[in-house]
Amino acid sequence: MINRRNFLRAAGGSALALPLLNFVDRRHVSAAPTEFPKRLVLMFSPNGTIPGAWTPGGGETDFTLGSILAPLAPHRDKLLILDNVDMESAHHGPGDGHQTGMGSLWTGIELLAGTEFKGGGDSGTAGWGGGPSVDQHIAKTVGATTKFPSLELGVQVSGATVWSRMSYRAANQPVPPENDPGKAFDRVFGALGADPTGLAKLRARRQSVLDAVTKDFAGLQPKLASEDRAKVAQYADALRDIETRLDAGGLLGGACVKPSRPAISSLTDATKFPDIGRMQMDLLVMALACDLTRVGSIQWSNSVGGKVHSWLGITEGHHDLSHNGDSDAASQDKLVKINKWYAEQMAYLIAAMKKIPEGSGTMLDNTVIVWGNELGVGNRHTRRDVPFVMAGGCGGYFKTGRYLKYPAGTKHNNLLVSLCHAMGLGEQKTFGNPAYCTGPLARLTG
Repeated sequence: MINRRNFLRAAGGSALALPLLNFVDRRHVSAAPTEFPKRLVLMFSPNGTIPGAWTPGGGETDFTLGSILAPLAPHRDKLLILDNVDMESAHHGPGDGHQTGMGSLWTGIELLAGTEFKGGGDSGTAGWGGGPSVDQHIAKTVGATTKFPSLELGVQVSGATVWSRMSYRAANQPVPPENDPGKAFDRVFGALGADPTGLAKLRARRQSVLDAVTKDFAGLQPKLASEDRAKVAQYADALRDIETRLDAGGLLGGACVKPSRPAISSLTDATKFPDIGRMQMDLLVMALACDLTRVGSIQWSNSVGGKVHSWLGITEGHHDLSHNGDSDAASQDKLVKINKWYAEQMAYLIAAMKKIPEGSGTMLDNTVIVWGNELGVGNRHTRRDVPFVMAGGCGGYFKTGRYLKYPAGTKHNNLLVSLCHAMGLGEQKTFGNPAYCTGPLARLTG
């Protein structure tokens, strides 16, 4: 049998060389070939929304976007807008509303008891998140086949507290996002060949290794017992998958171009917030195009985020504005502008993925982007009717172009299960605290 170390050395010494050939236990990875990989991207913005301006009008397919989501109109047929979804797990356990909302958003489980972080008001103290987040859970399987299991990118995320961490490898194990686009570039693209000739040689070398391994597998299979023969057949299927994607332009195909290293004069200057965000989104999209990862996240600021959106003509901090009452029309108008701006950022991310062709569609068709928030309404710290917007079909799993208003009491844990299923983890029955989970979220697949 081929020695894995020699195999990878022949492929160029990089785990990115042959994403499905890490010789790991593949019991939880579908052996069915797919032309292009599925991808998951989580996006976060803080401090709740303004429901009257966020909620679409009309029905499931004839919906009209409100003022906040209006920037997403060019991508209407690729959207799933989820209304009336509760973050039930954030209503239990220790911590204040911002803490529980942030810690439960992608984990679906209560915060740990602890004294690390003091909450606001009379909410006492809390510890870190109580379980893995859905991106990290998926990355344990999907990420075993790429150079980077996942990429967590931040945009001026402040501090190292439960308010600023949304991803967790496991209970009490937060994953810090990378705030510096330059450092993100060095880590992800530093070893990637820059010139087209070099990339072409890398593709050719991968094809050569594939040919050699395929030949060895074919010679090995008749000598094996039936159980081992089935395992080798799975690897052969994976090889055919890789060959298909090499021929179609994937795996460092034509869309993979080493970007320029981002340069930013200040990582902490609030006025650079939009620039840093665009840099991070561009890096993430290209990392996906190069198949360096299939799971990523963009975290805009953090829970209790006090960013001053001066480029919108706003002089107050976001968090302070979010605490003003509903009758404060000026504050409500500014909050609508802020949330609309975040919708513009999601629209930018969608458009960037649409520019990358994959088969008869685009990268977006094989990806699901999920935009979430730690609160529903900021001035009341609600964690019910939390705004969720999705984009992309994830390889045809999701039926897009719809506004779905769910019955009262619908739990967001079910959404997390659906993300697992969409990314190939079909055995997932619950996610987070099973007390708040009944299975995949209804109606997402049509």
